Amino acid sequence: MTEVTFHLNAKSKMDYCCRLIRKAYSNNAKVVVKAPSDTIKLLDQALWSFSKTDFIPHAQTSPDSAYLGLCPVILTDSIESLDKLPHHEVLLNLGDEVAQGYEKFERVIEIVGLEENDKVKARLRWRHYAQRGYPISKHEVK
Repeated sequence: MTEVTFHLNAKSKMDYCCRLIRKAYSNNAKVVVKAPSDTIKLLDQALWSFSKTDFIPHAQTSPDSAYLGLCPVILTDSIESLDKLPHHEVLLNLGDEVAQGYEKFERVIEIVGLEENDKVKARLRWRHYAQRGYPISKHEVK
């Protein structure tokens, strides 16, 4: 069963996301990041400039993305075509809603910022997972 973790009170969701991806990559985990397309573009840029000493191989999904299987970090605005994704280990959701197909992943990580609107939407996602019986844990971001 998919394990769900909420990372709460991130000052900068983008910065925290980059740190999580770096940690996952250093632990050989494979990550799919689901976010709106404008956030994906910002995250792609942030991963290139996040650290001067770390390179995190990543790719955005596209119709001709045959090389995705080689990439440990995939950035996408849609995971509706799960069969096209080469791995289903960790789903990092930066969207406001539950990501379709989340149940195919071993782990789901939800990052929640400091804004009240973000917290309200996160509570709805929490309720969604809880009503379906998924184990949920929380992590306070320091």
